[in-house]
Amino acid sequence: MIYFASCAANQSDLVAIEAENAGATELRQTKAGVEFVGDLKTGYEFCMNSRISSRLLQAIYYDEDVRSADELYESTKEIPWEEFLTPEKTLKVTKTVQSCSYLNSTHYAALKVKDGIVDRIKEKFGDMRPDVDVDNPDITVHIHIHQTKAVWYLDFSGESLQKRGYRGDQTEALLKEHLAAALLSRSEWKKSVQDGVPGVLLDPFCGSGTIAIEAALMASSTAPGLIRKNDFAFKRLPSYDEELWNAVIAEAEEKRSIALSERDIRIYASDISPVAIRISREAAKNAGVSDLIEFSIKDFSSYTMEERPAERGFIVTDPPYGVRMKTEDMDKLYTKIGDTLASAFQGWKATVLCSESELLSNISMKPERVNTLYNGPIACQAAHYTIFTEEEKEALKQKSLEKKKERLSQSLSKGAEMAYNRLMKNLASIKPKMEAQGVTCYRIYDADMPEYSAAIDVYEGKWINLAEYAPPATIDPDDAARRLHELILATERATGIDIEDIHVKQRKEQKGKNQYGRLASSNHFNIVHENGLNILVNFTDYLDTGIFLDHRPIRSYIQSVSDGKRFLNLFCYTGTATLNAIKGGAVSTVSVDASSTYLDWAMQNLKVNGYPSTIDNYFYKSDVMDFLYGTYDKFDLIFCDPPTFSNSKGRDNFDVQRDHRKLIKAAAMHLSPGGLLIFSNNYRKFKLDEEVFEDYSVKDITEDTIGDDFLSDPKCHKCYLIRNKVKVRMPIKKIIRRK
Repeated sequence: MIYFASCAANQSDLVAIEAENAGATELRQTKAGVEFVGDLKTGYEFCMNSRISSRLLQAIYYDEDVRSADELYESTKEIPWEEFLTPEKTLKVTKTVQSCSYLNSTHYAALKVKDGIVDRIKEKFGDMRPDVDVDNPDITVHIHIHQTKAVWYLDFSGESLQKRGYRGDQTEALLKEHLAAALLSRSEWKKSVQDGVPGVLLDPFCGSGTIAIEAALMASSTAPGLIRKNDFAFKRLPSYDEELWNAVIAEAEEKRSIALSERDIRIYASDISPVAIRISREAAKNAGVSDLIEFSIKDFSSYTMEERPAERGFIVTDPPYGVRMKTEDMDKLYTKIGDTLASAFQGWKATVLCSESELLSNISMKPERVNTLYNGPIACQAAHYTIFTEEEKEALKQKSLEKKKERLSQSLSKGAEMAYNRLMKNLASIKPKMEAQGVTCYRIYDADMPEYSAAIDVYEGKWINLAEYAPPATIDPDDAARRLHELILATERATGIDIEDIHVKQRKEQKGKNQYGRLASSNHFNIVHENGLNILVNFTDYLDTGIFLDHRPIRSYIQSVSDGKRFLNLFCYTGTATLNAIKGGAVSTVSVDASSTYLDWAMQNLKVNGYPSTIDNYFYKSDVMDFLYGTYDKFDLIFCDPPTFSNSKGRDNFDVQRDHRKLIKAAAMHLSPGGLLIFSNNYRKFKLDEEVFEDYSVKDITEDTIGDDFLSDPKCHKCYLIRNKVKVRMPIKKIIRRK
């Protein structure tokens, strides 16, 4: 038999393990789940033991060439439904439809399949037909259509596998059972369970108790199917084998009995809410694991070294986040979480689930890894931390120092020595100027030597962003890798910044979906300073860090001319220009970008500076041209820094050289009398259209906006001041003719 186990995004690898444990073969993972081959017992064991899958389907028929709704109906009618259905049974049809040109409505697909099934049964049973029951059908048929391929499934599991049956009353913040199981499976605690010696587990924000209960079920090898209240759908299928199913039940009960007799299970759950603890206790009782969990009413921030349940253990928790508490309290809470972990749980490991990754930056530790999980439609980050003891910290520090000492004691290669000398020369020239200007983030190298083609930026004297320019295809990959390593070693030695804090990326031409794609998902932000402002930067997840260093003089200029102005920031990116406008005294700001990620980043930048995202500071997720044509607002100061090229999904292609005149015209329409448009871009061959000079008052200030650290690359950007030309009406003298 061919089965398909559906699951939430990013969890198919976990479901594949569950399928293998059930005896599955020929596994194929997809974004939506896992397809596998197995016999009837495999299906039974999967339904009994799966903690993470949401549904198991059994494939019964497929057609690779369905090109119309009528063909879908005919193919459905050919299937021998009389083997599964009689007129006395009830029916339900569910569907998934992907990239299907002949169906305008997914509901229509389900309707055609239902008609095909019913008409087949009527032909076989003398015009008698099964009724449709959407709530409690005897048989559920699922049709999956992708382009021209259609697959018909029987629902094998029935009610969602995540519904264990222990839910009673619920707190407002509800974590679904299969997500809690996935979170535990991603944690370090799960490894101790697999080793047969479950570690001490604490959930200090237990809410309805889901994490603690799922952990108790795992630690005691209690299969979810043993506590399920409703029957599985396979019991209503003709293939149901009661003897085989009873054998699967007996095997699951034996595993549970052995685990309970052999394992020392210590699970703790606390919450500041007495209501939450009452609900958790009741749910644990319903699940049959109340004797495995110790519940308590406790504020997490009040934990001390003496009050923690054990010297070493694991925390897996889902603290409150944005949708569950006021924004102004969230940062404080997550800062307290970090402080409490560091002070009271040294020697422990922690996994923290949060839907707003920026909040995790308040935890004063760097996660070792981060997983993305979905709680319904909400994308959440599971951050995993190791909380070192003071002794462990000192040992790690000494180990790092020894490695660094050994590394620095080695002679540099000839090439690395040459790169080191150039960096030292650049630093001697640039660093004093930057310090005199109060600049803490600046460029120290930009492909000064062809053999070492990269841009190197220093941030706060603590971090390096080294962006290698992609070598041409003619360069041997091994040679390119060697030169990059030499440049990294030279950078560490010249700057004194540890190699662990040198973040390396490769710059190459970016188009389409790759333009703004993520490189990683650490969600770790640092704060840098510029013009009296705090700015969040990320060195790992994106090609750019969140601040364009070459635009520093432009931002300074914006701050100097913003007092009393209404400010508009087009293609706002992370809102650094908006920050400077507010700092300079702008009475209101509007920031526009098509990226939700960058708008969220911009709003966080305002937050860390104490600027509210209120009626005076608006953020719009929109294509810039759509925004400009869709509003009539006027602004005294507009900053427009478009990308060189963009072909993002759902928007027209944008080419700055081809389209800048149209963009400038649209922006200039929103200038108030005497208003100023600052137009900048980074296209190295950019040339302002002559008609722009004719239509507007234009001043090229590029030379004035190139910082001392970018003087070796004067083409890094172009910048212009643009104003609407003032039209002067000449008075018309009335001529009186004399008679």
